[in-house]
Amino acid sequence: MHSSNHIIKFTDDTTVVGLINKDNKSAYREEVRELVSWCKVNNLYLNVDKTKEMVVDFRRARRDHSPLAINGSSVEIVKNIKFLGVHIAENLTWTLNTSSITRRAQQRLYFLQKLREAHLPSPILTTFYRGTVESILSSCIITWFGNCTAFGRKTLQTIVRIAEKIIGVSLPSIMNIYITRCIRKATNIVKDPAHPSHELYTLLPSGRSTSEVMQQVYSNTIEYLASAVKQNFIRINATAKILQQNLLIMLSAVLLAFSTALGPPTGQTAVALKPSIYVAHTLRR
Repeated sequence: MHSSNHIIKFTDDTTVVGLINKDNKSAYREEVRELVSWCKVNNLYLNVDKTKEMVVDFRRARRDHSPLAINGSSVEIVKNIKFLGVHIAENLTWTLNTSSITRRAQQRLYFLQKLREAHLPSPILTTFYRGTVESILSSCIITWFGNCTAFGRKTLQTIVRIAEKIIGVSLPSIMNIYITRCIRKATNIVKDPAHPSHELYTLLPSGRSTSEVMQQVYSNTIEYLASAVKQNFIRINATAKILQQNLLIMLSAVLLAFSTALGPPTGQTAVALKPSIYVAHTLRR
């Protein structure tokens, strides 16, 4: 595998993320060809009709990207993909994902209201809410809520408030759920030395107060920003590698937060990134 490409695997769903420099797509396309050949050797069928590409390109002068070809068929280029139930857009924002979650949660509120009209007790209504509404609102929440817009957070919290009025009890806010899930996930990662993200966490040295640590972090941050500005690192035209890392973090975070099966995934996703990213979807026996 080329060093500029990364493969993320979950059951029969495969995601290939590739960095494209100077419009050179040879490494990415070669990676896809090798994947197609491997599928043929192992009697796996690639459903090209369900395969999609997504291009992420933040350059000012965007160019047309020729579609990926698999088994002689062109792969459709889309503006967003659904990865394990989470919508990822070409602009790397969570607006579409938030809208989808809001719509699904609002539909469940109707059934909650019907149960209330049937005079079910509050404990049963709360259990129904947590299983059908809150489970949707908090699906992979540690992945997307931190970068969710203020409007999106307000919309999600409105659903919780409506549910509180229907049930007649206080319910955990979206922010509290997010913080609790993050702390729980971080704690589990710290306790597991074999976890891929274990090295990203460092326990606070004993004997040092939080204020001392925060002061050091603040000083280091100011020093880094000053250095970055001086070396002209903070420029949109030089963010290809950062874009690839951001997408990899997004996809990995979804896998990290994904705790329950959403049904059999439709397949493979091939992605190439420059400021461009190609993503495909579909690998099915």
